[in-house]
Amino acid sequence: MNKILRLHSLTLRFDDVIQSWGGAVLGLALRCFVAWQFLKAGLIKIHDWEATLGLFREEYSVPILPPELAAYMGAGGELMFPILLILGLFSRPAALGLFFVNLMAVISYPIIWTYECPAAINDHIYWGILLLVLTVNGSGKLTLDQLIQSKNRTIA
Repeated sequence: MNKILRLHSLTLRFDDVIQSWGGAVLGLALRCFVAWQFLKAGLIKIHDWEATLGLFREEYSVPILPPELAAYMGAGGELMFPILLILGLFSRPAALGLFFVNLMAVISYPIIWTYECPAAINDHIYWGILLLVLTVNGSGKLTLDQLIQSKNRTIA
């Protein structure tokens, strides 16, 4: 029994370091990965704005909002929130904002639910899960949020 307890304590030896810096690096990687997916979509939207407006008028069925407003809000969210998320500035609100952009994309584009696009719905599910993890657990130590918070502590 003592050997098992000793082995167990050895496995916990580096927990603090792994949780602290491993979590920071993992948070940065998650933020960059998921932010890049949305940033690419936003850049495509502004590259050909007339096509984007056409998609929002013809293809996407955004509830309640007029297509033009939905296009501006969608492109704006896909450009603003990823930058904030990568920088780690307002990380939780940015992750939550992207979660809702993702959710609106899933709701507004009915073809995503068909058998023709199984990978697309899976991608949106994965991104949604990653964004919820970042919203709930935070983005780690490698963020501007943490830098600002540490500066506030030294001033106060």
